[in-house]
Amino acid sequence: MVPEQVKIDVHMKTDQLIATVLKSKHIQPPPKDNDSNYIIDLYSKWYRPYFYFCAKYCSPRPHAISPFFETKFARLEYAGTDRFRLAFMRHTEEWIEVYPNTSFE
Repeated sequence: MVPEQVKIDVHMKTDQLIATVLKSKHIQPPPKDNDSNYIIDLYSKWYRPYFYFCAKYCSPRPHAISPFFETKFARLEYAGTDRFRLAFMRHTEEWIEVYPNTSFE
């Protein structure tokens, strides 16, 4: 179980990272004359021992199943006192762990 203070600290620091770095780098104006999906928002959330980085996409195609969809592209798994496992979502929908024992800092 993740201590509540850890959840609060991680959420505050990642929200700052998302707002100051990731959004300005990865959220661009909609492409003109293009039916490609594009990112409209980045956010984070806890679910059980996992902390996810998520992206919300717009799907502008006229026959799209839904006008929007969301994906989880990275996650931190709480591994004990100040330790996390960092993984990313591969295109095969498999989590690939890149750092098995890292601090949040």
